[in-house]
Amino acid sequence: MNTSNKIDSFALAIQGGAGTILKSKMTPEKEQAYRNALVESLSVGYDVLASGGTALDAAQKAVNVMEDSPLFNAGKGAVFTHDGHHEQDACIMDGATRNVGAVAMLHRIKNPIDLARLVMEKSSHIFLAGEGAEEFARAHGIDFADDEYFHTEFRWKQLQEALAKERAIVSEHTRLDHSVEDKTGTVGAVALDRHGNLAAATSTGGMTNKRAGRIGDTPMIGAGTYADNATCAVSATGVGEFIMRALVAYDIVALMMYKNMTLADAADEVVMKKLTALGGSGGAIAIDRFGTIAMPFNSEGMYRGYRLPDGEPFVRIFKD
Repeated sequence: MNTSNKIDSFALAIQGGAGTILKSKMTPEKEQAYRNALVESLSVGYDVLASGGTALDAAQKAVNVMEDSPLFNAGKGAVFTHDGHHEQDACIMDGATRNVGAVAMLHRIKNPIDLARLVMEKSSHIFLAGEGAEEFARAHGIDFADDEYFHTEFRWKQLQEALAKERAIVSEHTRLDHSVEDKTGTVGAVALDRHGNLAAATSTGGMTNKRAGRIGDTPMIGAGTYADNATCAVSATGVGEFIMRALVAYDIVALMMYKNMTLADAADEVVMKKLTALGGSGGAIAIDRFGTIAMPFNSEGMYRGYRLPDGEPFVRIFKD
């Protein structure tokens, strides 16, 4: 589904992951919990924008809310690796300057998007990973959390199911291929502020049962995250291996820049045609310099929402 709205001042859109999200497999209570979390994220980001704050701050704060929730695959709700650990990635980009900060393979950082912002503003580099990234975080007072903080029974059960499936497949000497559900899950936000600046922020725990050291599209600048005031800001979600190959975020920007396509047409071209042609499942949220919002996805569902000035939060999960 695409949603397009043109505004004069500011706007915010968020996503909490795309994949096989079926209403038939979700209880009313769980659905309401997701909707409440999405509304809270929108409200926090909206308050920043409404008070004259920056798109960067709004996107970061909106992502923080989802990182702090056990419902989403980022921060507290991050999925487990094959070895039963957590490795998280994040990226944030300023559309005004095209300055960017990215981090990967984080084990103990409570809010990865905060560290990405710190790398962008306090480091001479733009991408830090692993122990080096956490050493940088420690030197600058970023909040750490122990393994217990990131342990949720829902994610642990997902890992055990994935491991059991893997053992069964290997014993049959057939090719291992994770299901779509195992491959998806990020949180992200894109924002336009009163000053006309755009920003994008994305954070993820990766995929359930991933091998140590696997890095997905989220921190890959131009794949999962991109922002440019001249065109739009994008945060992608879905199967990272395909999103990286398609350069989803930057391709949307490039189509607008070089072919003068509208945001809606560019986002549809990339997500619904190019990504699908590769066999990739996922979606993206995007906002242009006029406040137009696009939220296409080719999967069964995508946790998503937006809020415009003087408007109520719009939140959706399924194809509706």
